[in-house]
Parts: sequence; C-alpha cells; structure tokens
Amino acid sequence: MTTLAVRAPGGGSRQLAGTGTLLRFALRRDRVMIPAWVAVNAMMILSMPNTLKGLYGTAAERADLVRQVTTNASFRSLTGPVFDTSIGALTAWRSGAYAGLLAAATSLLVVVRHTRDEEESGRQELIASGMVGRRAPLTASLLAAAVANGVLALLVAGGLAGQGASGALAFGLGLAGVGMVFATFAAIVAQLTESARLARGLTSAALGTAFVLRAAGDSATDDGSSVLTWLSPLGWLENLRSFADERWWVLLLFVAAAAVQAVVAYELAGRRDIGMSFLPTRPGPAQGKMGTAAALAWRLQRGSLLGWGIAFFLAGVVYGGLTDGVADLIGDNQGARDIFERMGGQSGLTDAFLASMIGMLGLVASLYIVASVLRLNSEETSGRAEPILANAVGRLRWATGHLLVAFGGSALIMLIAGLGFIAGYGKEAGPILGACLVQLPAVWVIGGLAALLYGVLPRAAMAAWGVAGAVLLIGWVGPALDAPQAVLNLSPFGHLPKLPGAGMEWPPVLILLALAAALLGAGLAGLRRRDMTS
Repeated sequence: MTTLAVRAPGGGSRQLAGTGTLLRFALRRDRVMIPAWVAVNAMMILSMPNTLKGLYGTAAERADLVRQVTTNASFRSLTGPVFDTSIGALTAWRSGAYAGLLAAATSLLVVVRHTRDEEESGRQELIASGMVGRRAPLTASLLAAAVANGVLALLVAGGLAGQGASGALAFGLGLAGVGMVFATFAAIVAQLTESARLARGLTSAALGTAFVLRAAGDSATDDGSSVLTWLSPLGWLENLRSFADERWWVLLLFVAAAAVQAVVAYELAGRRDIGMSFLPTRPGPAQGKMGTAAALAWRLQRGSLLGWGIAFFLAGVVYGGLTDGVADLIGDNQGARDIFERMGGQSGLTDAFLASMIGMLGLVASLYIVASVLRLNSEETSGRAEPILANAVGRLRWATGHLLVAFGGSALIMLIAGLGFIAGYGKEAGPILGACLVQLPAVWVIGGLAALLYGVLPRAAMAAWGVAGAVLLIGWVGPALDAPQAVLNLSPFGHLPKLPGAGMEWPPVLILLALAAALLGAGLAGLRRRDMTS
C-alpha cells in the first residue's frame, strides 16, 4: 500500500542535504562497474575509424557500402541508416545503436542500484536517519549516472575529434543524452516499484522496446524519418546525424525528456515513505508452493530469464535473416571478409558469418550469467538470505539453487538463440544448435569466476562485471583490429572451435569445462567457510 509522506519544512537546500557525500559514496561503490562499462563502450567506438579505414579505404568502397545499406532493410534494422560516406559518419552509423544501448544499460543499472536497491536492503532507512535530505539519494544516483555519461561523452568527443570536431561533439553528447533519458526513466520506475528486481526488469523492457521501435522504423524507411524511429531515444541519436550536417536541435529532445522525467521522479520521491511504492506488491498465496531453495531462486530470476530469452531469439532471427545477404553486402571487400574469418573461421563466408554472430551472442550471454550469479550477492547483502538460512536450508543448497538458474539459464538462452537463427536462416538446424551450445564452456568459465569472487571475496564480487566487459571488448574489437592471437587467447572464447564450418575440437572444450567446474567448486568452498554478511 502506498504511504504518502509529510513534507519536511524548509527550502530546497534541506531536501538535498548530504547529496555530495552520497555521490562520493556511490562513485566509490561503483569504482569498478562504471569505469569498466564506460571503457568498453568508448573503446568499441574509438576502434571503429581504423577498422573502417582498413575495410573501406576508398571513397568508391564507402559509397558502395552506403548503397548496400540504403537498399537493404534488414541491415538498416540492425544498425540504422547511414547519412554520409565519411569515416566519421560510418563510425556513428556502425556503433551508434549499440553504444547507445550500452550507455542506457549502464545508466539504468546505476540509478536502480543507488535508489530502490538501497531502500530494499534497508540501508537507505539508516542513512535517512542522519542529516540527509529526502531527495538527496535520488539526486546522488542521477549525478552518478551523469558522471558516467559525461566521461563517455568526453572520451568519444576527444577520440573522434580527428574525424570532425563538430560531429564528434554531437555524437558524444547524443550518447550521453540517451544515457540520461534512461537514467531519469529508471528514477521514475524506482519510485513506482517496491522491488529492485522489478525495477530493473521494467527499465530493461523499456530499453528493449526502444531498440525494437528503432529497428522497425529503420527497416521501413532509409532516412530515419519513420514515426516509429522518432518514438525511440535511440532513433533520436541516429537522427542527430553526427558527421553529416548535424541536427543540433535534436539534442533538445534529450534535454526535454530527461528534464520532464526528472521532475516526475522528484515529485514522486517527495510523496512516499522510504521503502514504500506507488505500485502495490502482489501478495503470494497463503500456502506457498516453493518448497526448495532452487524453486525460490527460479521464482526470483524467471522474469529476467524470460527477457533474455526473448532478446536472444529476436537477435537470432535478425542475424539469421541477414546470412544470405552477407555475401552481397561484403562483395569482394577482402578486409571485411578477413574480419569475419578471424571471428568465425575460414570455412566459407556464410559459415564464418554465422559463427561470428553466434560468438557475439555467446559474449553477451556472459553478461547474463554474471548478473544471475551475482544475484546471490544482492540477496545476501540485502538481508533476504538470512531468514532462509536461519531455517533448515544450508548455504550450499541455497547457493546451488541460484547457480542452477544461472548456468542452466545461459544454456537455455543460447538454445533459444539457435532456434532464432534457424527461423531466420531456415537451414542447417543441427550445426547451428551445435555452434550455440559450444559457446557454453566459455560462458560458464565467466560464471565460475563470478561465483569464485562471490564465495571468496564478496566485497570484490562486482569485479566480475569488469571481467565480462573485458572479454566482450576482446571479442568485439580484437578481430577488427587484427589483435595478436595472444591477446585473443586471454578470453576463454578465443579457444573455442569456430562452428559451424570448422571441425569440432574437444580438448579445449573439455579444458574449459574443467576450469569452470574448478572455479565453481572453489567459490562454493569459500562460501561454506566464510562468514555471511547482513
């Protein structure tokens, strides 16, 4: 039930008392996560100009690429339209949609972590007992998101200045704008919901909807003019037209949307008590059906798994549908062909493309398994694990329930991705499913490392996000930059056979499975021996 709070007397300064201290605390807590995600995003963008120069070194090659994208609705739905043949414009086209997604995801995670997560754990109530204003926690969380987006904007604007200072500034500000729109949206959702899990789910669903709207609009038109495109902040980013006669007025959309949403969030924050929400939590049945720790873990994580499954299926359908047209898009561009062969093996362009796209989804699946494993950490630090462990439930049985969802869920979403590829491509069902499943040993190594950090060094558990980000960066940027094999081998994905097309190699797969099992076992052993926090 929603409880309306009585406004404290005093001006706005009292409402924001303690904001600076809370901001420093938030940045200290996120000293690993924010730099890791911002660095991955910035390096993904800044590596693109050299890659594009190697692939499309002449004006004729770039003009042919623009023509192919303009006439191919499937590719436009994936990356959006391209508005100019310059290296800067191609960089904004190639990385804009995904860099915007990453900036938005970082922002919404930061805001929910420092608002609803803090209230749900009870820490916010303790902080509020001191000299802290009612709106200070919300302000600190939004400022932390602004710091992350501001640093990203500076890195992008500075790194791309050589392609055109005006376009670089526009692109950097556009990415920051996308991030702040979703940060303020997450601030509203955090006031409406009583569960941090639900808040993350709703904001992630909104982000997925924004991507789908942009993709649908761009597949319908070749200039970003569709109404569906304009309904998405990711569509605003592409319509900013960085490096192609910038539309500076589009930045006003980001400012207006973020400002309106921030006002709504502040108004809601002033009208409720700490821990309360405007959307009532649905009570469970009087006689619960969750008789085991594994059933509880499934109940807590099934919504997240459903969202990931839907996203992976849709991605598989899109990538599968592009497979037949990849030869036409690449044509006789040897540089582009070499990148796909480095990512997916030298077994023919079609198989190399399938292997590289499936490998990219495997990299993204490592983010799912880290988030799912670290759910143990949030359950422990919030105090929700304590009443469970006070009953006849051992900590290993409790942890195993969540780990089953994490490791089994990663297998499930990769299978779902395979079904999407089959639906989009319509061929090679067996080889495609095999290629999806062969990604799991590497995904499970990342999950095992997350479990080890949580079990042995829970205060450093968030470092697992940094590891996942580094692996994603190596897999995404390494082949494009023709990185040495020694660098690619730092990632467990660098040791997997390039299926479909290449022959199956069991030794590296078995070694990765053994390593994942060893990391997982060490993590559970550490959890069994250490004290639990409250």
